[in-house]
Amino acid sequence: MSGKNGSIKLVAGNSNPALAKEIADWLKMPLTKASVRRFADMEIFVEIQENVRGSDVFVVQSTSFPVNDHLMELLIVTDALRRASARRITAVIPYFGYARQDRKVGSRSPISAKLVANLITHAGVDRVLTLDLHAGQIQGFFDIPTDNLYAAPVMVRDIKEKFDLSKVMVVSPDVGGVARARGLAKRINTPLAIVDKRRERAGESEVMNVIGDVAGYTCILIDDIVDSGGTLVNAADALLANGAKDVYAYLTHGVLSGGAAARIGGSQLKELVITDSIQPTDAVINTPNIRTLSIASLIGEAIERTAAEESVSSLFD
Repeated sequence: MSGKNGSIKLVAGNSNPALAKEIADWLKMPLTKASVRRFADMEIFVEIQENVRGSDVFVVQSTSFPVNDHLMELLIVTDALRRASARRITAVIPYFGYARQDRKVGSRSPISAKLVANLITHAGVDRVLTLDLHAGQIQGFFDIPTDNLYAAPVMVRDIKEKFDLSKVMVVSPDVGGVARARGLAKRINTPLAIVDKRRERAGESEVMNVIGDVAGYTCILIDDIVDSGGTLVNAADALLANGAKDVYAYLTHGVLSGGAAARIGGSQLKELVITDSIQPTDAVINTPNIRTLSIASLIGEAIERTAAEESVSSLFD
């Protein structure tokens, strides 16, 4: 398979081999043979086992748990490809780790997302494809072309197949995610509600205030990342207490750390729907009310358009 910058090669790191294989299948091309392994002291060693000279190479690697290992893998794979004379290297990072460290939160704290962007750039990456960045400004942290894809089309398709939209209300689980939830509500032409989480005084438990009349509606919580699951579970409880018929959640990145899967499984959420931007753990796979949507076709088409020097943003018009 060839594009305008040479033959297209697809390389998979160890973070999400299942997604990389799905993308390769969608593109009807094989994964490029590469060995990414550890020495006894856990140093990472990479060997590209096919000729990539003059090729347009796409490296699929989420920087998910273990974040630092997967980030270092991406940097070393990039260096190996650069030294093997690849013409162009695109880092396909479905989940961009460190994205929640996008600003200074204290007088002597780092902006780690910017540091990671610098590391990726200086390793030799020519452009980046990522998905639903936690903060839009991270796109500007890179000094190379960066396309931020959106999972909304995949979610909208699933929601339209599953629900009677006349009885649906989209809900943001916190004030910070209102723009994201509003965008999806506009796509499916449904009303919007907000869960406002606040602690009135130090030492008091958080109060969940629902802004909007959710009584009788099937509520769909929309956000980008689910980590501990606590915010989702508490938001679902608040919505049901305010008369919602039932509560679902659609989130792009299923980080689901620690006991999050068990927390979701024991909650009042009818279903949590995530994408496979992060390879699901056994705990996630075995939780009955967690379901995964594939983003392989979305990323595959973005790769195809990038290789052909065609518009990627038009995927979301």
